[in-house]
Amino acid sequence: MWQRKQTVFLVMVSACMILCVFFPIWVGEQSDIRMVLFPLHYSVIEGDARITTYYPFAVTALLAIASATLAIIELRRFDNRLLQIKLGTLNSLFMAGTLVAMVVFTKQLMKEHLLPGEYGLAFWLPAVAMVCNLIANRFIRKDEKLVRDSERIR
Repeated sequence: MWQRKQTVFLVMVSACMILCVFFPIWVGEQSDIRMVLFPLHYSVIEGDARITTYYPFAVTALLAIASATLAIIELRRFDNRLLQIKLGTLNSLFMAGTLVAMVVFTKQLMKEHLLPGEYGLAFWLPAVAMVCNLIANRFIRKDEKLVRDSERIR
């Protein structure tokens, strides 16, 4: 299983999406107020006081965790390449949903606070995961074509 190239890329997809949950998406600072958007929550830190909001922002973490889980399931289904291709396509949709949720929430916060802020590592990890997923799907298709061509020769 580890000798296949797509396995390495699928592990990278899963790792990127899991790590995405733990790093900030966006950080904004305004005099003594610090605003941090994580995939799971949004925190406003003012001195010692911290206000955390989970509700709409947790959607991003749910999509990221679903994507990581789907990558692991796709990794375990190495015996059925057609199912792997379908799961890879579905996983791309989950990652795109994660990216869209991140962009929407960041733009909303930037507009609300009139402050540009900085993008964190979690903002870029789903894009890296999408590229890795695309490469893994390409290698899965290549394996499937190789198997079909060898069956035709028999």
